[in-house]
Amino acid sequence: MKGLHYEVHPGSGSPLLLVHGFLSSRAQWQFNLEVLSEVCTPVTVELYGHGRSPSPEDTESYLPGSYVREFDAIRQAIGAEAWFLCGYSLGAGLTIRYAYEYPEQTIAHIFTNSTSAFSSRPEVRPAEEIIERFKEGGLDAIEQIPVHPKYAKRLPEKIKKLLVADSRLIDPEGIGRNVAYTSSTISVRDELHRNTRPALLICGKEEKRFQVYRDYVESNMPNTSLIDLPGGHAVNMECSELFNSSVADFIKQNS
Repeated sequence: MKGLHYEVHPGSGSPLLLVHGFLSSRAQWQFNLEVLSEVCTPVTVELYGHGRSPSPEDTESYLPGSYVREFDAIRQAIGAEAWFLCGYSLGAGLTIRYAYEYPEQTIAHIFTNSTSAFSSRPEVRPAEEIIERFKEGGLDAIEQIPVHPKYAKRLPEKIKKLLVADSRLIDPEGIGRNVAYTSSTISVRDELHRNTRPALLICGKEEKRFQVYRDYVESNMPNTSLIDLPGGHAVNMECSELFNSSVADFIKQNS
């Protein structure tokens, strides 16, 4: 089976891998690509079961370590010695782990609000039970998940339409495997001390439940700066101009 679907966008400078969140897709970066292309070469990737990526049937593919290896295969495929990374929500746990495992290939990394990355690992139901529930429920079960983009109230309408359209490409079994194997093991809460590369948390301060994790990162993750923006969980979409300028400045500082 082919690997993760990715796309290299027009740009100038070192690549920046952009990793979306749960039930999202490459569409979430629509308002970021143009500005960021002035300081880097954006590379969008879609997680298994999402968008245009396949849905492997094996457990291993969905483990954070496997995702990280796939990311590095993309780096090698595009001929980059090192690159920047930016992870959103579920994607943040993956890009942070990449920076831990591949520090020499990580110039610097950016991440946004991510409860799954910074909370303790949850207790979950047996994996096969989760996967079977999504397999039987199909896209109807996917649409019942509270974070499905169709329920978003703060997203720009253009982005929301694109995300809802891409949600029809979702593979329910692949989503079940992400829940069972990725989300349940993605936490880096107890490993924040491992960060050796320049990092930036861009926090949507209006997501109140994340603020305790924001403060935890500030106190426990070395080499990390924080910027608070007047947005919620979807900070790169809700506050795209401020997000873009924050990322661009960080990239220029570390180039």
